[in-house]
Amino acid sequence: MLDRYAIAFFLVLSSSAVVLNASAGDADPHYRSCVRQCNETGCVGKRCFQNCNFSSDKVPIDHPWGKLEALYVQWKKLDCQSDCRYYCMIDREKERELLNESPVKYHGKWPFKRIYGIQEPASVAFSALNLVMHYHGWVSFFNLLYKKLPLKVGKKACYEYAGLWHVYGFLSLNSWFWSAIFHSRDFELTEKLDYSSAVALLGYSLILAILRSCNIRNEATRVMIFAPLISFVTTHLLYLNLYNLDYGWNMIVCVVMAVAQLTIWAVWASVSHHPSCWKVWFVVLAGGLAMLLEIYDFPPYQGLLDAHALWHAMTVPLTFLWWSFIKDDAQFLTSKHVKKSKNSKKSK
Repeated sequence: MLDRYAIAFFLVLSSSAVVLNASAGDADPHYRSCVRQCNETGCVGKRCFQNCNFSSDKVPIDHPWGKLEALYVQWKKLDCQSDCRYYCMIDREKERELLNESPVKYHGKWPFKRIYGIQEPASVAFSALNLVMHYHGWVSFFNLLYKKLPLKVGKKACYEYAGLWHVYGFLSLNSWFWSAIFHSRDFELTEKLDYSSAVALLGYSLILAILRSCNIRNEATRVMIFAPLISFVTTHLLYLNLYNLDYGWNMIVCVVMAVAQLTIWAVWASVSHHPSCWKVWFVVLAGGLAMLLEIYDFPPYQGLLDAHALWHAMTVPLTFLWWSFIKDDAQFLTSKHVKKSKNSKKSK
């Protein structure tokens, strides 16, 4: 639950940065001049970039390799722009350091040091750890259901929310995978994939929160809840990807879905007699504290570790706790189902 709320919060902050276009770094005349010159010459100082050489063999577009050639040249242009911005940023920050000036953001991001071409190494590493934790939680949940808990006829899980959590596991893996890719290289494509996977996870998590907290088991009722929400999320994703990547509108949608599900889980934990509801409260409260890292942002230490990377780090143990709650819930409801079945047999 924390990762979904925090994803929304991060989208709010990053969207606001783009909407306001208030990064002092990319407004710097010296930086702009450096990038413009690099785009023309392919060099920053004595450093020249091979990707800025767009010469090709001029393969005809109707040739079988023609379209691939065009895509390759387009990719090189994106890589060239990324290299130009990065090295111009590095040189400008060195100049600012000599003048005892504090680091500033460029295009909404702090100046990070690349490691093997990775733009934000710490965020990539912690995103990968979150991915691993979700995979571990999902696999252990699967093993619990089908190897340790009693099964129905046909080897189906007694836990009636099993399928819903399996989908959640897949969407979580997908979201953190694209988070790692996006922090590795920030292009329009990786940005859209990161945003889209986060929105999909957020929307589905809201559906899951409603179904589990209200204990909805009837398939017809589930469909009535699924249909409008999935339709809305799908339409929203199509709008962002095919029409207009509207950061302001996306911010509103994400905040509404995040606050709604957070409220639902908090209310459920308050009124429920579930033996593991304390875990939900812990994740909610710890998640709120983690949000302070995003609010009190600071430049990356040694160009590597910033507040957002630390937030990613904090979600790792909380992801483990959240999957622990899911497994506890499976055991709790399965035991109730088994007791109910035994009592019904005795009454007959």
